[in-house]
Amino acid sequence: MDENKPITLNRDCDAVLIPVGTPLTLSKGTTVLITQALGGSYTINVNGNLARIDAKNADALGFDVTNEANIDAKKEITGDGEVDEQAVWSQLKTCFDPEIPINIVELGLIYQCDVTPLGVDGNQIDIVMTLTSPGCGMGDYLAEDVRSKILTLPNVTKVNVEVTFEPPWNYDMMSEAAKLETGMF
Repeated sequence: MDENKPITLNRDCDAVLIPVGTPLTLSKGTTVLITQALGGSYTINVNGNLARIDAKNADALGFDVTNEANIDAKKEITGDGEVDEQAVWSQLKTCFDPEIPINIVELGLIYQCDVTPLGVDGNQIDIVMTLTSPGCGMGDYLAEDVRSKILTLPNVTKVNVEVTFEPPWNYDMMSEAAKLETGMF
């Protein structure tokens, strides 16, 4: 993918204005530039503004849409019914802040991740996370991205994601790798 090449939307497309979180519809024929394509979503520049396009709308940009299983369907519990906590953290690393090309784990946005067995009903994952700024309107979108990705894991049947601002996020919460990547060391 050439991020410097303008793309013309081939159909109307839902998007979310960054950082305020306002939903909008981009019209077929609108020219955009992709500024970030990580974790299955796309951050685009449209008329000087940033917006986020979900993976389900990738075809509007000319890309293949990845068909995820219906996350609301009753899931079969497999094997011993346990959840691989490392797999949960790996999924969290596929979620990205739409303005910063670093995953939410490396940014230090995940404060807590707990697995609660529900017996024959699978497992519940409870995640407490924050945002880099309390004024960011993207919180609901990031939380839903986390929820939907964690729900794809074997034996996970329920995911709760709470966004908090206590304690407030700061640069010291970033991993060393993230600090080096952003130049904030």
